[in-house]
Amino acid sequence: MHEAALATLDRNWRGGYTVPSPRLYPFQWNWDSGFIALGLAWHRPERALQEIRSMFRGQWANGLLPHINFHESSPDYFPGPAVWQTAAVAAAPRGLATSGITQPPVFAFVVERLLTTPVAQLPEWANFLAEIYPKILAFHRYLYTHRDPHGEGLVYIQHNWESGTDNSPAWDSVFDAIDVSRAREVAHLRRDTRSVDAAHRPTDENYRRYITLVDLFARCGYDDAAIARESPFLVQDVLFNSLLARSNLSLIALGRRLGADTREIETWHARTIAAINTKLWDPARGFYFSYDLRAGHSIPIKTSSGFMPLFAGICDATQRAALARHLVTSFAPDERWRLCPSTAVDEPAFDPVKYWRGPVWVNVNWMLYHGLLRSGLPELAARVKRDTLAYLREEGLWEYFDPRPPTAGRTRGLGTDGFSWSAALALDWLHHETPL
Repeated sequence: MHEAALATLDRNWRGGYTVPSPRLYPFQWNWDSGFIALGLAWHRPERALQEIRSMFRGQWANGLLPHINFHESSPDYFPGPAVWQTAAVAAAPRGLATSGITQPPVFAFVVERLLTTPVAQLPEWANFLAEIYPKILAFHRYLYTHRDPHGEGLVYIQHNWESGTDNSPAWDSVFDAIDVSRAREVAHLRRDTRSVDAAHRPTDENYRRYITLVDLFARCGYDDAAIARESPFLVQDVLFNSLLARSNLSLIALGRRLGADTREIETWHARTIAAINTKLWDPARGFYFSYDLRAGHSIPIKTSSGFMPLFAGICDATQRAALARHLVTSFAPDERWRLCPSTAVDEPAFDPVKYWRGPVWVNVNWMLYHGLLRSGLPELAARVKRDTLAYLREEGLWEYFDPRPPTAGRTRGLGTDGFSWSAALALDWLHHETPL
């Protein structure tokens, strides 16, 4: 597994950045890039810095860090730059095509973790840290300035792709309310269903809604105020805000290391923690749920995102105990199931092989592992790590995995193989003993 992980990162390297998968994702993705840097730290440390610098080449003037940088052209991916239409946007970078949305903020905690890896021994580390800190700060400031209309400390996502959990059943009710009677057909443009089993991917109807939102953003010129007025998709996502809280904490630590004034970040952090634990926590069900800001109500579907406040380190004893119970009951009916399904097994929408509707993801498990350790739950953390490494050792470095008990003849590795963050986080687990 270790050798396969090294070979995967080398094979997916593109002279400055890493593609998640040549077959399915031929560009540079935002949060993938962060997790990939953690693996490069133990393989080719200088590439970890190149990876992050390359991602931030796509940062917009307003601070937005896009979810895709299109460093090269490729006919094997949809939607490409022509669909996003960001080239004419004043804030977009010149000389590099990007998408016009973002992904969960991971780079502050990634950079903080790099402090305890061979990367921090590189001669250019100090310059890199001074260079990247203000860029991450600008991204966080963008989120709080443009995506928190009520000053709650909770930012909203305006597309399911911004959540990272693209096809989660949490978004079903939002998409059901979208009128697509005049939306264009996009099934014939898709490339993903030609590369992997279509049964594992989002449906054509869902993709039609995804592109409907992109078309709306393009018509709005990527003006966040206009999008907030017109878009049917405005969600305060529990995963996104939990990772923002964890990244705020790391950004404060990095700022203090650099001698910067961190009071602005500390104010954001306090508000976000309070809002997650009041607005997104459901004491009756003992779980965290995202909030549909447009419809004005919670989205009461249990997904793995609801465990991410553990990673942020913001749960009290009652919340930690409730989440631990859910993890070993509604997400794993017995010990034969492997943690952690992306949707609770007892949810009607659970599908063990469908993209983000049931399968296990390595990056979520990596964050859950560290969250359980931070929460004083080392036995559960050890199970999550053991389950994840067993997948990677037995099945290979797949994109996601079937959580059900093994059955003869059934493949548990799903999506695309040779997946970069699966390789990278395997290396972090194998090399790095320090909890985040």
